[in-house]
Amino acid sequence: MSAATASPRTEAAARVRLLVLDVDGVLTDGRLYYGARGEALKVFHVRDGLGLKLLAAAGVTVAVISGRRSNMTGRRCRELGVRHLVQGVDDKLAAFHRLRGRLGVAAGACACVGDDVPDVPLMREVGLSFAVADAHPQARSAAHVITQLPGGKGAVREVCDFLLEARRHAAVTK
Repeated sequence: MSAATASPRTEAAARVRLLVLDVDGVLTDGRLYYGARGEALKVFHVRDGLGLKLLAAAGVTVAVISGRRSNMTGRRCRELGVRHLVQGVDDKLAAFHRLRGRLGVAAGACACVGDDVPDVPLMREVGLSFAVADAHPQARSAAHVITQLPGGKGAVREVCDFLLEARRHAAVTK
């Protein structure tokens, strides 16, 4: 996925001010590890983390909206400086509307990354939606862009690089 040439997707990417991410299947590979005390492990890709930090440094706000609650997700978000974390929600679209209302960001200036059916309403609402390579077919159909990499294996970094490249391209062509 490259934003090197001007296209409607590149133009939409250059306007993104808020990136919303799902967790399981996007920031992780979607597998859940349980021990005797409950959820024992989530695996996050370090390149995704750096991509999110670079995106935030470029002025894009990063948020996480997840249907599940996880202490590990909270810890990872704190490590990455992600201040907007909403967990345990059934209606991601409603959570998104509340968040963007607080932040004062239009839906067209938002992007999201999803992987499954609960993400589809949000994917249809934002200006630019991404599905990870191994996403459910309904999420893939709702996406403007499908990553080459699967969830938890660098797909989020791919999205971050695309958004950053689009911003650089827009700045050069102004």
